[in-house]
Amino acid sequence: MLMTDAKTVPADGIEHGVVLGDSETIPWERDLLTLFAQNQIKVILALPLFAVLFASITLLWTPWHQTLTWFASALGCQLIQYCLCRFYLRAKPTKSKFQEWLGIMTASEFLTAACWAAPLFLLWDNATDLQHVFMVACLMVMIAARIMISANFMPIIVAGTGLMTFALALRCLGESGYLYAGLGALAIGCQIFFVLLARKLQETARDMLIFKAQKEELVSRLVVERDRAEAAKADAEREKQRAEEASKAKSQFLATMSHELRTPLNAILGFSEIISREMFGRHEVSAYKTYADDIHNSGSYLLSLVNDILDLTRIEAGRRDVRDEPLVIGDTLEDVRNFVAFRLKERAQTLVFDIPPMLPKVMADRRAVRQIWINLLSNAAKFSPNGSEITVRAAYRETGEIAVSFIDNGPGMPEEEIETAMQAFARGSLAVKKAVDGAGLGLPIVKGLITMHDGRFELRSKPGQGTEATVVFPLARVLSGPRAEIVADAAASASQRKLIAITS
Repeated sequence: MLMTDAKTVPADGIEHGVVLGDSETIPWERDLLTLFAQNQIKVILALPLFAVLFASITLLWTPWHQTLTWFASALGCQLIQYCLCRFYLRAKPTKSKFQEWLGIMTASEFLTAACWAAPLFLLWDNATDLQHVFMVACLMVMIAARIMISANFMPIIVAGTGLMTFALALRCLGESGYLYAGLGALAIGCQIFFVLLARKLQETARDMLIFKAQKEELVSRLVVERDRAEAAKADAEREKQRAEEASKAKSQFLATMSHELRTPLNAILGFSEIISREMFGRHEVSAYKTYADDIHNSGSYLLSLVNDILDLTRIEAGRRDVRDEPLVIGDTLEDVRNFVAFRLKERAQTLVFDIPPMLPKVMADRRAVRQIWINLLSNAAKFSPNGSEITVRAAYRETGEIAVSFIDNGPGMPEEEIETAMQAFARGSLAVKKAVDGAGLGLPIVKGLITMHDGRFELRSKPGQGTEATVVFPLARVLSGPRAEIVADAAASASQRKLIAITS
């Protein structure tokens, strides 16, 4: 416990309550005085009973009127102190009134001590040595009792027990003989011991009261912080609800707009194809045919962009259905080869498949897998130079996963752009610099589709060393072992597919 002569200031620089300055009235002093008042009320019957016992024995050598006078004064002092304690507890004095009440309580304790010290002078002369020892012992018991009642509050202890010890020592010094010298020395020694003990107990009580005040303050601050946290949580919930509503509104808007755009786009594609093929007669101006082809190509690009946006929106909203069926990786890639063959031929690019012959099947959505292959092959062809080679490699890993990698020898991209490339509508610096067609939706759609299959999408690239995009199907979707025997071919029944989907 570190006690200082200044205020306690927490780390946040704000003062919070417990004052420790010796020059000021601090809460623990008021608490100790309150404990004294409460203890005094609790022993209201104990001290009068002790006074009755003491007075009864002193009647053996003292006239009854002297004993009765002393007993009445002892009860009167006790009654005065009891009333003052009740008034103090009822008044609950503030800091400004504390010194006044401290003086009153100290004076009442001094009066009580004077009353109990009086028998040493009023009832002493007619007593024998044994009776003197009895009075000294009773007074020392009273000193110990007053120290316990005073709640280790030094001002009251000094005012009360100090006076009784002084009177006891003075009385013993007035007598001759080793007995009285020993009794006086014993009284002084006991008083010193009691004061030192009371001081230590007061320090302990002070520290406990300060700890209590600090704990209560900490609890109150924690309550305030809890209220703030709950308010922040409520704000976060409201913001989350707003974000969900905004996302829902966005999805509805995109779905509506995609429908509204598809209708005129279909008309544009249809009429432009009719004009391009000269189905109602040849054009007098040949440029019309070229313009019709440009219109058809632009409409096709716009339609694919609308479809990509809608797919990405469904994936983000979790509304894209996954219809699992056993798929052969090689067959799905061969289907896609025909789809991208025209683009590869235009740029004299070569597509090489490195597929193990005994590669297990996977449980996946055929349409989603096809879209993944198309997006990755289109990206590889788009960024690879003319006459280059694109490799598609499938591997069965030791972990039981199946990884399909699309490797090109294009210019690659910096590592810091890889994470950005995974975000919707984000394009790399090379795509922007060379004005490569695309809206930046291909890779995010791939990542969303493979995530729906509980798989992973890995992208590795370095400038000048090409790019490797890898799709990893998890072990749960690989049809190896007994599950592969259940589905021997792609024409499994609906019940078998459901059973595999449940156990995968």
